[in-house]
Amino acid sequence: MLRVLLACVFSALLTTVTSADWPEWRGPDANMVAPPGEYPVEFGPGQNCLWQIDLGGVGASTPIVSDDAIFVSLTQDGQDTAASFDLEGNERWRVELGEARAGKNRAATGSNSSPVTDGENVVFYFKSGLVVCLTTDGKELWRENLQEKYGPDTLWWDLGTSPVLTSAGVCIAVMQEGDSYLVTLDLENGDEVWKTKRQYRRPRESDQSYTTPTVIDNNGQETIVTFGADHLTGHDAKTGKLLWDREGFNPEEKGMWRVIASATIADGLAVVPFGRAEFVTAVPLSDDGEPKWQQRGVGSDVPSPVVADGKVFLLGDRGEVACLDFESGDVLWEDRLPRGRDKYYSSPLLAGGNLYCLRQDGMLFVVSAGDEFQLVAENDLGDESVATPIPVDGTLLVRTRNRLFRFGAK
Repeated sequence: MLRVLLACVFSALLTTVTSADWPEWRGPDANMVAPPGEYPVEFGPGQNCLWQIDLGGVGASTPIVSDDAIFVSLTQDGQDTAASFDLEGNERWRVELGEARAGKNRAATGSNSSPVTDGENVVFYFKSGLVVCLTTDGKELWRENLQEKYGPDTLWWDLGTSPVLTSAGVCIAVMQEGDSYLVTLDLENGDEVWKTKRQYRRPRESDQSYTTPTVIDNNGQETIVTFGADHLTGHDAKTGKLLWDREGFNPEEKGMWRVIASATIADGLAVVPFGRAEFVTAVPLSDDGEPKWQQRGVGSDVPSPVVADGKVFLLGDRGEVACLDFESGDVLWEDRLPRGRDKYYSSPLLAGGNLYCLRQDGMLFVVSAGDEFQLVAENDLGDESVATPIPVDGTLLVRTRNRLFRFGAK
């Protein structure tokens, strides 16, 4: 019965959500495009700030929103922690779940992965390997540790992928050195629904991926699209069966080509940045057919692409911004954001005709998503961040390492 309900929920998520809902890292359509509306462009701790709170711990994950509730993961007192707040910034509940693993990169923590919700349950995933499903009221339903059950984490760096929901349960991608796989756990009890090996013999470090899968309806087939180990794959969401496998993302067999930026799906194509920001391509969702286009010398390494209104927007780690034509791949414009010592690890958000680009040091730049580059505003949040800003009813919710802000007109 629950799986029937999940199938209905998944189908509904593909078409409609409320304007306040942002149920996973990149939103209901997994593309970082906000609902239409007027969004603030100038803001900070002392300007157009509806509220700000100290989270009581550190984290790098992007919050999610369902109905009137915000869900966020963090590390507090050395513990993997889940917390929820209402849209006024009041804490609803907080649960410590177990011992955390610290991050290696200075920007990372044990709480890098964003939670995901179906409106009734929230699934959290931590670097410790812990997967926990809570009700939206904070009651624990089940827990599982992927590293204890299936083997150790062998990534050279910190966990990057986030869980996604399908009609069969919650799916998590583990793409690392050695044993790599996709696994789906039953949302009701955490039991394994299916586990599929996803492992390729690749040059050194090129087998490792920090990307998040995308769940789509591909010609009536619920499909999990995953990028990693120089392959873009499609798996049956219900069974884990491999449907197609596209190669060609590392033709010279180079090492150290780990991938961080996720593919973005639009109009039957996957826009895939690869080669450590050297390439970006648009390919069919199958193992045959030539790429629609490919560009060299423009791309992104960590931030994922945004595709909307016939355009592809790319944010480079050093603040390079490019706009490409979705049909041809032609570069319409490219420029650079103000320089700083820090990089851009956060993916951009497209909201109200503007791109919101957050640098690690807490500088959030607003760029027009029009026909030419135009820097609209520079905003200083006063705290480091690698999370992605998210929209909530015409306002912006921004998580920094230590704080949570909601920006909008008062």
